[in-house]
Amino acid sequence: MRSSPNRLVATIFGAVYLVVGALGFAVTGGVGFVATEGGLLLGIFEVNPLHNVAHLLIGGALLVAGLSSAVAAKTVNVIVGATYLLLGIVGFFLVGTALNILALNTFDHFLHLASAIVLLGVGLAAERNARAELSSRTA
Repeated sequence: MRSSPNRLVATIFGAVYLVVGALGFAVTGGVGFVATEGGLLLGIFEVNPLHNVAHLLIGGALLVAGLSSAVAAKTVNVIVGATYLLLGIVGFFLVGTALNILALNTFDHFLHLASAIVLLGVGLAAERNARAELSSRTA
């Protein structure tokens, strides 16, 4: 794992998102599952139970991929990074609407965009030949 930037980033992000997802439930007591406004995690990030579940699922996917292989980590980093990029952009238009089922706020958008930059940056730039190496080993 030390020689794979994708595995390292996926494992660290996965662990962090699992912790964030679990901690989110401490501030969402009494908040509806898909409420458009939620509790504040760390005093600034708005979350509801669905948002917490999303963090747990994303964290689990990243952690499993990071612990599995460079190819899996690279794939999941790119998928999650692209999803966060889209969510970071679209999220600005969801605040204050009934479509904000994750109870997103401006701080969430900037965190999602920062996560997207790191995950996509590592996923697209590091280990460009990971798939080719895997194919040559199995052939």
